[in-house]
Amino acid sequence: MKTSLTVCSALATLLIGCGAPKDDATSDTAPVDPSASGSSSESSGGGGDDVTPVTSAESSGSTTAPVDDDDGDDDGGTFIVPPDGGTGVDCDVWTQDCEDGEKCMPWANNGGNSWNAAKCSPLDANPAEVGDACSVEGSGVSGIDNCVVGSMCWNVDPETNEGTCVAFCEGVEANPICEDPGTSCNILNDGVLILCLPNCDPLLQDCNDGEACYPTNDAFSCVPDAGGENGLYAEPCEFLNVCDPGLFCAVADGVPDCQGSNGCCSPFCDLSDPEASASCPGAAGGQECVAWYEENQAPPGYENVGACLIPA
Repeated sequence: MKTSLTVCSALATLLIGCGAPKDDATSDTAPVDPSASGSSSESSGGGGDDVTPVTSAESSGSTTAPVDDDDGDDDGGTFIVPPDGGTGVDCDVWTQDCEDGEKCMPWANNGGNSWNAAKCSPLDANPAEVGDACSVEGSGVSGIDNCVVGSMCWNVDPETNEGTCVAFCEGVEANPICEDPGTSCNILNDGVLILCLPNCDPLLQDCNDGEACYPTNDAFSCVPDAGGENGLYAEPCEFLNVCDPGLFCAVADGVPDCQGSNGCCSPFCDLSDPEASASCPGAAGGQECVAWYEENQAPPGYENVGACLIPA
């Protein structure tokens, strides 16, 4: 099963894959909700500081497409979805307020494929540390794994139920911290997921194999590519990480002749390239290379990040 996320900032939408072959844009993955009410912050030092996805009020009107709610159907995947007015949280992933021998974990309480709640789960007698290989019980959204308190098994292979322990953000939601300066705090799915994910450069696509660099909350983060055979330019997308590496899920108005219910995939572009706009695949339909950030708002190293979109 793949797993998906809900992005809490702007309109960025992620679908987190778990490493197995993917036949469609929503199977075996977890989408991120761009419209979620949570917030995110950069790590405590290091790259990605102040990185924020483009919103309708930013940068030439460019936007990323929003994520649909999980429909509850068990299609073998897990998604990050938009808020539905309640998360069903039974414990606090920030304070880890469960009893001794337990830990507070995100899970899918509706039989679906997206983490939408938190519960107290048994703590493994010999838990794996952050960065170590791990395993889950049942699926990537069961909420039961063998990672230490304050972490979860991430990017789970649906065939083996194995993944890697990833740390939760520390501190408080208003001031989250990631101990690893190479990561940023991503608060997703209405605050159910609080993950320290690796920072990356969308123009370089400098993530590990099987992952791509997508806009998540206030950063660009490495997230499993959940698109499988899909995710090409102008193909419909519900979640940002179903698009191929180098592309993101743009709102329908930003891609010529987009037939997606929420949006279509479109590439990032390099503002320093004088031919960037002409190189956009939808240039004939009005696409240009528009700045991802408002003027003078780009963090160091991200000044040339642009997106192929039809300017608003």
